[in-house]
Amino acid sequence: MDENRYPFPLLNDFKTGNIDFEGCMRLLEKMQIPFDEDHLKHIFRKTLDKHTGDIISMDDFRAIYRALVHRPEFEELFKAYSTDGKILPDGQLLKFLVKEQFQTEANETTVLEIIMKYEPIDEVRTKRMMSFEGFIRYMNSEECSIFKSQHRSIYQDMNHPLCDYFISSSHNTYLIADQLMGPSHLWGYTSALLKGCRCLEIDCWDGNNNEPIVYHGHTLTSRIPFRSVVHVIDKYAFMSSAYPLVLSLENHCSPKQQEVMAACLKSILGDKLLSSPIGGEVDMTRLPSPEALKFKVLIKNKKVGTLEQSLLRMEDEYHGEIEELSDTESEGEDSDDTLPLPTLRSPSKRRGERRSSLLPQKKPKVRKTKIALALSDLVVYTKSQKFVSFDHSLQHQQCYENNSIGESHARKLLRTSAKEFISHTTRFITRIYPKGTRMSSSNYNPQEFWNVGCQMVALNFQTPGTQMELQDGKFLDNGGCGYVLKPEFLRDRNTTFTPRNVGGHSKPMSLSIRLISGHQLPPSSMSKTNKADPMVHIEIYGVPEDQTRKKSSVIKSNALCPKWNETFSFNIQVPELAMIRFCVEDEVSLVNNEFLGQYTLPVTSLNTGYRRIPLLSKEGIKLESASLFAHVWYY
Repeated sequence: MDENRYPFPLLNDFKTGNIDFEGCMRLLEKMQIPFDEDHLKHIFRKTLDKHTGDIISMDDFRAIYRALVHRPEFEELFKAYSTDGKILPDGQLLKFLVKEQFQTEANETTVLEIIMKYEPIDEVRTKRMMSFEGFIRYMNSEECSIFKSQHRSIYQDMNHPLCDYFISSSHNTYLIADQLMGPSHLWGYTSALLKGCRCLEIDCWDGNNNEPIVYHGHTLTSRIPFRSVVHVIDKYAFMSSAYPLVLSLENHCSPKQQEVMAACLKSILGDKLLSSPIGGEVDMTRLPSPEALKFKVLIKNKKVGTLEQSLLRMEDEYHGEIEELSDTESEGEDSDDTLPLPTLRSPSKRRGERRSSLLPQKKPKVRKTKIALALSDLVVYTKSQKFVSFDHSLQHQQCYENNSIGESHARKLLRTSAKEFISHTTRFITRIYPKGTRMSSSNYNPQEFWNVGCQMVALNFQTPGTQMELQDGKFLDNGGCGYVLKPEFLRDRNTTFTPRNVGGHSKPMSLSIRLISGHQLPPSSMSKTNKADPMVHIEIYGVPEDQTRKKSSVIKSNALCPKWNETFSFNIQVPELAMIRFCVEDEVSLVNNEFLGQYTLPVTSLNTGYRRIPLLSKEGIKLESASLFAHVWYY
């Protein structure tokens, strides 16, 4: 690389002579080259082996730069289209975009924009050409990511009723660890909101000095003031998304403290709080759209009477007024998800339980819930309604009434009445929540509930794992705004679709992925240097017949630049519901693998052509320097 061809004047940094490892790192940072310290150390040491001491010259630095940045797989592509192996004229770049990247709509303007944006050498840029340096920058950019750039912004129609969308939802948002003894923390709300979550849960209980508190009832989790939670919500509600935020109240407060809650919500949230129907009109036939509810906070809670009655009351002062609601509670269903108090059962009692199902059933308990009108009247489009049966909902439920169903009950319904379940979710917002026995805040697989159109599939955001990766991947779509439009067959009230019988709703997609290589993958925790034995799992989540998992071979002791060149083919029946997950693991032994990184996205957000797959850590944080490189093709 001759100096004038070099995109950065390096002389300044070497004017005092040579540089050490720290200097090398600083220089790469200045050049905005992402690197993993272990990999850089390895390349630096290899360069030092050629001479004594621990400092390098400018030529050494160039060699390190090339070892890190000049990837042979990029060079191969560049040379295939370059006329002389050094320069890519604009016409050839256009050919590359159309033929390799399947960007059929690309034209001279597209090419010029790419050259202007990524070509670092002035004289090459002014000739409307691209050097290898520019090509590398382009291939490493967001534009060449596997995730479609059009899907990074809001591209879906946001004028459908709320029940037509999947809504990013969190469970027990205040917890940042487990359900029994973990801390409750405001950070739970901040981080969920910054992730674009649009439905938060607040567990409210009576506190001292007439100040309601938030914690997980009947447990040793710590407590935070309700008022502080509302302040945090006020501050972060619309930082990541302009679309409506739903506060799902799990309300255990006395009427007196419910009034304090209502006053808090009104005074802190002010105009953001939706406390009456938009435009003053009550449309009983359909819910408003996310577009119509932009920048509004909706309260989801039990409500006394109808919307019309609340509207009539708006004129009156009703401080201290309380109404009673009767709530039949069937045995074994705990209210939303507060932990049932533990009961020890003897084995004989457990055996007896099966027999007792043949005996006449106990009458359901009737619980009286006291609700302060001040809080009840803040509920407009998201009234919590006890779920009885699909048939009962069809007969009696209003469009602004929503159900919360525990995962175990929902799973049973899924197996026995998928068609009725889907018919229900085309009409009513349905929230699924984890069963109360998940003490460690583990999560269930959200995919099976998205498959039947459940809008609010609430997960423990604080618990990393595949379930949360699917959640994060799904809501990358539509600009990360927390609302993703459901496929047509999950919005149509007369749909015949079910996940096990997709029928005419199948739009089969033949997907082919050539996994080419990896770059700067995280070294194994067992490695003292920069080594790992990486392999890649490619998994499809979706309707049952689309679920599949394939894995690559293991590349021994190479995390810096493993090469696979293996092709994987998938036939996907319902791409609109499918998610694809790339997971990189280190083979520690024949029975044990260590997670290194992953990336999950909707199949419909896949870009075609040569694409870079970014990788995220277990906690969902982007690993700046690590990536996979693949060729994606589908029809």
